[in-house]
Amino acid sequence: MKTYLPKVNIDERKWHVIDADGAVLGRLAVQVADILRGKNTPVFTPHLDAGGFVVVINAEKVRVSGKKETDKTYMSYSGWKGGEKYTTVEQLRAKHPEMLIHRAVKGMIPKNRLGKVLLTKLKVYKGPSHPHAAQLPATRKVAA
Repeated sequence: MKTYLPKVNIDERKWHVIDADGAVLGRLAVQVADILRGKNTPVFTPHLDAGGFVVVINAEKVRVSGKKETDKTYMSYSGWKGGEKYTTVEQLRAKHPEMLIHRAVKGMIPKNRLGKVLLTKLKVYKGPSHPHAAQLPATRKVAA
């Protein structure tokens, strides 16, 4: 048997708009990661970038279940002694709500060069407007 390698045409990439209003963070991130990788297309190949662009709007209205709003923490480390910083979901939502979705999706894509390219196709905005109307994005519903 021969391995099928699809022809990936960069010009034919689709743009998708997903409204995060009332969506659960993890379920939303799974769907966004699948679109970025191209798992929703018939020509999915794990080592190729065959996915589309994703624009997520209303990032500040995304939900988290349980007590994650106050209990879940994100850690960052500066590399210096004592340079650890901890941030809760509540604090991150107040400062940078788009980072909630960005970090969740980042954890669901490959940790290699391909993953870095895939993350550049994710655009997250805190409000309902976005500057990508010229690309004629298709609106997608988030599965509940």
